[in-house]
Amino acid sequence: MRNARAEKTMTQVSGVADAVLDALPHPVITIAPSGVIANANAAAEAFFEAGAPVLRRHRIQEIVPFGSPLIALIEQVRARGAAVNEYRVDLGTPRNGGERVVDIHVAPMAESAGNVVVMLQERTMADKIDRQLTHRGAARSVTALASMLAHEIKNPLSGIRGAAQLLEQSADDGDRALTRLICDEADRIVKLVDRMEVFSDERPIERDAVNIHVVLEHVKKLAASGFASRIKFIEEYDPSLPPVFANRDQLVQVFLNLILNAMDATEEAGTIDISSSFEDGWLTIEIRDNGSGIAVDDRDRIFQPYFTTKATGTGLGLFVCRRIIEDLGGRMELRNSTPQGTTFAVMLRHVEAFTPPREEEFAPAGPLEASPSD
Repeated sequence: MRNARAEKTMTQVSGVADAVLDALPHPVITIAPSGVIANANAAAEAFFEAGAPVLRRHRIQEIVPFGSPLIALIEQVRARGAAVNEYRVDLGTPRNGGERVVDIHVAPMAESAGNVVVMLQERTMADKIDRQLTHRGAARSVTALASMLAHEIKNPLSGIRGAAQLLEQSADDGDRALTRLICDEADRIVKLVDRMEVFSDERPIERDAVNIHVVLEHVKKLAASGFASRIKFIEEYDPSLPPVFANRDQLVQVFLNLILNAMDATEEAGTIDISSSFEDGWLTIEIRDNGSGIAVDDRDRIFQPYFTTKATGTGLGLFVCRRIIEDLGGRMELRNSTPQGTTFAVMLRHVEAFTPPREEEFAPAGPLEASPSD
């Protein structure tokens, strides 16, 4: 009777332990001395895209990349009898969809000699958030700098230009050329400062319900009739998408810039794909080109202000575009870049999911139609 009660208690404790493991958001697996997977929680099943019964039929070497550091970590824990950590390890395989960067914690199981427990923490989303926070911090710094420079430079310039105009009235031809030069250079510097003031312009932007397909068709028409006349455009639109809450002119600026960059990346008779879809609550637009891709060392810097690889570039295009999208409550990112092409994605909230700063009723954007300004 006592043994039966003890066995029932152990079963209940085991059930609670399994429930606790399944509640954890991180993948956890236990490895037997033979290398076979002894147990896996629900997060591990999702990570490896296989159920626990299937995983228990495999050795750990069979489900991670060949030569993975995880194997060496497991052996190290068994030899030392102490826990170890390793950071930013790629466990991606064709089975689980490619790159899967994780932090790894491996520890021995004291009650089972030779058994170890492995916990994984995915880094992909954390790294993406870190990069976005870095970009936003840079945006705030540049905003403050631009605001200060605009005030400190434009005020004295107006005085210098006014003085030069007064001198010009009484100057001879030789000196008049010099006063004209002063005025021209003052005007040039003002234009330069005006370009920087885009960072410090905090005026509210008019927003409304915008049919994203009307914007994309307008941008495509502008590009095809001008700088991208040699490019073949391929559209893959989801006609059921709802309108977005945005400023039409700002969206035109963003997508025109992305298409210009895509055109610059392609060779003669290149191709640009424009697609729209609904992903996890986001209205997503992708711009894909078939160019040679972005250098690996440049991918983390392309959204930084004044970074450019173009001989005549300003380094402000993608920075300003990303700021516009984030001000709209959206996201903009480099999805992928290979020697076969590059994909940028813009994610926006649709009208029903967006909380506007003013109370208004928005009419549906309706079916795709020609823009009245085309």
